[in-house]
Amino acid sequence: MQEDHLHMPHEFTTLAASSMDTATAYRLLCGVVVPRPVAWITSISADGVVNAAPFSSYNYVAHSPPMLAVNIGSRSGGLKDTARNIEQNREFVVNVATMANMEVMHKTSAEFAPHASEAQALGIELLPSQQVKPPRIAMSPVQMECRLQQVVRLGRLNTLYIGEVVAFHLSSEVYDGKHVDSVKMKPISRLGGPYYAALGEIFLRPTLQTPPLGNTPAQD
Repeated sequence: MQEDHLHMPHEFTTLAASSMDTATAYRLLCGVVVPRPVAWITSISADGVVNAAPFSSYNYVAHSPPMLAVNIGSRSGGLKDTARNIEQNREFVVNVATMANMEVMHKTSAEFAPHASEAQALGIELLPSQQVKPPRIAMSPVQMECRLQQVVRLGRLNTLYIGEVVAFHLSSEVYDGKHVDSVKMKPISRLGGPYYAALGEIFLRPTLQTPPLGNTPAQD
């Protein structure tokens, strides 16, 4: 019965992207590309103002050396504070968003005045970084210090910022010295519209590919 269901034909609505406005394309992509991890980014302005803002168009893109990429759209024809800070100072920190810090993280997505510090306004405790100027968010169990490597302009409104991770900070609550326990970390992700999601059901399948620089399939 289940196999028959898998072979049932879908009824499709086809939309041509060439005639689609920006809002529609954004809404469709956010609804389809899910779940998306959240990069809670701290950056610092030329005047020393600490900015904290979440971005869900984000992922890792290389592991040797480790690199992260975040896509930041422009607003009203200009750069958002985070994008401007990254381009000026070429440094930022990605703090992992979790169930425990979701409410505060979400508040940092609000429209703050230009050059205002979300961290200061919301009383977010910060920790000094070791290799970059932007501080880390204390309530995040994982923080990654990054230096900007590439800036890639995409389309009419978006820019991809690729940063090399120069330092990982891992809480003992989620890291045992070798592995990060994703379940204990309780990361949250974005869905379409105003929705976030937790991990939900987890499935175990054996690794079928050789890990980087390894000779046998990983067992974890």
